[in-house]
Amino acid sequence: MVKAVIAGASGGIGQPLSLLMKLCPLVDELALYDVVNTPGVAADLSHISSTAKITGYLPKDDGGKAAMKDADIIIIPAGIPRKPGMTRDDLFKINAGIVKGLIEIAADVAPKAFILVISNPVNSTVPIAAEVLKAKGVFNAQKLFGVTTLDIVRAETFVAEIAGKKTGSELTVPVIGGHSGETIVPLFSQISPSGVTVPDDKYDELVNRVQFGGDEVVKAKDGAGSATLSMAYAGYRFAEKVLKAAKGEKGLVEPSFVYLPGVPGGKEIAEKTGCDFFSVPIELGPNGAEKATNVLGNITAKEQKLLEACTTGLKDNITKGVTFAHNPPQK
Repeated sequence: MVKAVIAGASGGIGQPLSLLMKLCPLVDELALYDVVNTPGVAADLSHISSTAKITGYLPKDDGGKAAMKDADIIIIPAGIPRKPGMTRDDLFKINAGIVKGLIEIAADVAPKAFILVISNPVNSTVPIAAEVLKAKGVFNAQKLFGVTTLDIVRAETFVAEIAGKKTGSELTVPVIGGHSGETIVPLFSQISPSGVTVPDDKYDELVNRVQFGGDEVVKAKDGAGSATLSMAYAGYRFAEKVLKAAKGEKGLVEPSFVYLPGVPGGKEIAEKTGCDFFSVPIELGPNGAEKATNVLGNITAKEQKLLEACTTGLKDNITKGVTFAHNPPQK
């Protein structure tokens, strides 16, 4: 029996993500949690004739604990979306507090769950989650993931457009670093299958589009939201890989923002980048993050420059998260 939880299930990402998880044959029980509307979302989805039994919870009567109790996988898209003119930094104070509260519940009632953090800014919310789990004595670096899959999905899609491929899913484009702006580093030199290249005259434009694709969506939605549907797809894609790997399927690799010193193969990457949290291709298995793949040895001079800008910003983001976890603002 696999129990999955979506914390933030009524929101712009949460609802389509809940739909996708309801359709997933790997899920037996799907618990939805949010501050509003969750019973309605659950009732709506419960009419779909797929495997997962669905329940919806609100904060009253310890709904968070009831939703997360004994979960195998907890996906957290909770928080407010980015609005026009808003940086991921602006989101920080609100979303940081939300994530901290949810992780505190998860640590108490589902200490062995895989935890997938979608709530932005991921560069800071994942370090917050790690510090909360450490304080509760249940931190397992192999089971905590920052979901950066949307950056990979965008890179695949945009490269496919340039390369004349029918779909980006034919390609593997490693994207490393963090999950905002300049901290996102697409490694176009390591696209597979080999032979697919990005022309020099399109390189800078494409890097910028992968790094700031979220702004494209915020602008197009004209103040009505951010990237919700593509993020729900990306969150589902990563969650499905985690669940398949937990059941023993081999060869499942996806970049994710993890605590490198706690993942096999990660220590060397942490030393090279100077960042304890960093997204690199992760080999998934029954224990979660089984191996971090060091892709830094083959990067080009252009990618090295991108990496330097990435690590400068990322270190600040990580420190901000750790500081918040230990000294949250007084209400």
